[in-house]
Amino acid sequence: MTELAGGTRSWSDAVKPYVQKEPLAAFFLGVSSGFPYAMIGATLTTRLAQDGIDKKAVTAFTLAFLVYNLKWLWAWMVDGVRLPIIGRLGQRVSWLLLTGVLVMAAVANLALVDPTAGLLQTAYAAILVGAAGATFDIVIDAYRIETLKPEQLGVGSGMSQYGWRIGSVAAGALALVLAARIGWHGAYLACAVFALPAMLTGLVLGEPERHREAAARRGMGEVWQSIAGPLVEFFRRRGAVLVLCFILLHKIGDTLANLTFRLLFDDMGYSNDEIAIYDVGIGFWAYLIGIFVGGILYARMGMKRSVLVSLVLMGVSNFSFAALAALGKSNWGMAGAIGFENFASGIGGVTVVAYFSALCDLRFTAAQYALISAAASIVGRFLTGTTAGALIERFGYVDFYLLTTALAVPGILLFWLMMRAGLIDASIGTAASVAGDQPAA
Repeated sequence: MTELAGGTRSWSDAVKPYVQKEPLAAFFLGVSSGFPYAMIGATLTTRLAQDGIDKKAVTAFTLAFLVYNLKWLWAWMVDGVRLPIIGRLGQRVSWLLLTGVLVMAAVANLALVDPTAGLLQTAYAAILVGAAGATFDIVIDAYRIETLKPEQLGVGSGMSQYGWRIGSVAAGALALVLAARIGWHGAYLACAVFALPAMLTGLVLGEPERHREAAARRGMGEVWQSIAGPLVEFFRRRGAVLVLCFILLHKIGDTLANLTFRLLFDDMGYSNDEIAIYDVGIGFWAYLIGIFVGGILYARMGMKRSVLVSLVLMGVSNFSFAALAALGKSNWGMAGAIGFENFASGIGGVTVVAYFSALCDLRFTAAQYALISAAASIVGRFLTGTTAGALIERFGYVDFYLLTTALAVPGILLFWLMMRAGLIDASIGTAASVAGDQPAA
């Protein structure tokens, strides 16, 4: 196993890898990965709130994100099913093209529905975007991990997060601006083009060199291996159950907070333009700075310590929104809260994603990363969709965000205990190993 990040590299050495072709590819993949999330996240929340939909119904729409958390159920298909006709382009490239087209079609469908005329139809359309976006993510994550070399996991995760934020923010901002001028229907249709960067990246770079076939796909035995193999391999590792517990717990508070920010801003009286400037604008730059700092911390401190630092920062960032809610409407207060939250999330987006990427076995990249990334936010998304609106109405925003801060503590403690027990190193897969570059015997 290679050292994932050293502590003796110079600052200039930490910056140079960002311009290599593999991390640049991760950037463009991230752009396309981020935009479907924005279409059913903050953008749809704003659209529903402006249409007069009540808070409980608005927060219930976050259940559409649960499709992302179920993607591990069909992720094995991306590893084990060869597509007809376009399959000759390669397993990863052909699936990139197919899922990209599906996402564009789903976003166009969401553009055509009217929440005021049929809330149920809007929910179905949002779920379709979630399903298409989740499948797109499965392929994008697998392509990214298999394209990056082991020593590029930190940098590649950073570039992917740069792309994700640029894609989600650009799509979200474009939707807000266009909605105020040509309506939400045209805004959503225009944003569908954000699927193209990942599709073009696959066509230009071709199939990843580190892609490994899990099975020959000749019969039911091989199909079952594609389904069960990723889970069996992961749970054979020492401490796998604790690692899964950490994945489930570490982001509960952060997810609960992030999916309710637009409700807070709407109730505080911020306009679309103010949201675009402070939430989208300042948050965007703070996130990019956080990603850059996260990449350097990962290179200088190593994986374990940088992940621990990022977990603490992400937990504390939720407190800033309790302070904003207590302060009342303040442009400076909103800028400070959004800035710190996005800075912390940017650091975590590099360090935590790099750790999760390193957990994968190259034979099961799509399925294992789908399981890991789905588990990372399923609890928070479920709680947001089922209880967040009611909690806000009962206790108010201040106590709600204090609760999200407290919910970050268990994940921090668990990761620290795993470090002390040596379970972090024991959990690493072949994606972080030079040996993983060679086909399995």
